[in-house]
Amino acid sequence: MAHLFTVHPVDPQVRALRQAAQILDHGGIGAIPTDSCYALACHLDDKAAVDRLRQIRRIDERHLLTLMCRDLSDIGLYAKVDNRQYRLLKNATPGPYTFILEATREVPRRLSHPSRKTIGLRVPDHRVAAGLLDVLGQPLLTTTLQLPGDEMPLNDPQDILERLDYQIDFVLDAGACGIEPTTIVDLTGAEAVLVRQGKGAVEAIGL
Repeated sequence: MAHLFTVHPVDPQVRALRQAAQILDHGGIGAIPTDSCYALACHLDDKAAVDRLRQIRRIDERHLLTLMCRDLSDIGLYAKVDNRQYRLLKNATPGPYTFILEATREVPRRLSHPSRKTIGLRVPDHRVAAGLLDVLGQPLLTTTLQLPGDEMPLNDPQDILERLDYQIDFVLDAGACGIEPTTIVDLTGAEAVLVRQGKGAVEAIGL
């Protein structure tokens, strides 16, 4: 049965964040609010948790999961970033964007794209997600909380709890946070390429 942690969306209670982090440290999966929509999250180096996460979403290894990072220093550890890419990332983070970049060797092989060796990374502009990342001290592996057959992501914490009560381990309830996913930008080529228009404005990143 999943735990429900009710937190303030702007000033989240540290005790609740620590409890959620402890569950993640023990192989748990949680539903967390972000600046786009709720996401499923687990430790990036926990294979069993990653497999569970993919099973909930019914996605295979070809579906790129996203590393949610605290700041650009985390991104630099897991992705190869040149000066051009760094300037764009600095202008757009934190924010509702996911960037596809070339993965470094720090990324477990099973988490990067099987043929392209790329990884999706983002830095959320949401106090609860940022607070959880600070408590953990490392990135989280995430995917949009949109269940098979649903047209839109789940947005109501009570609805998330009812539908996933025995499949996930906790819900961080900070109220509704939107149903529009991130804007995805591919930075692996010579020019930035828009992959999906989402909540993030393309004008902010020069597209």
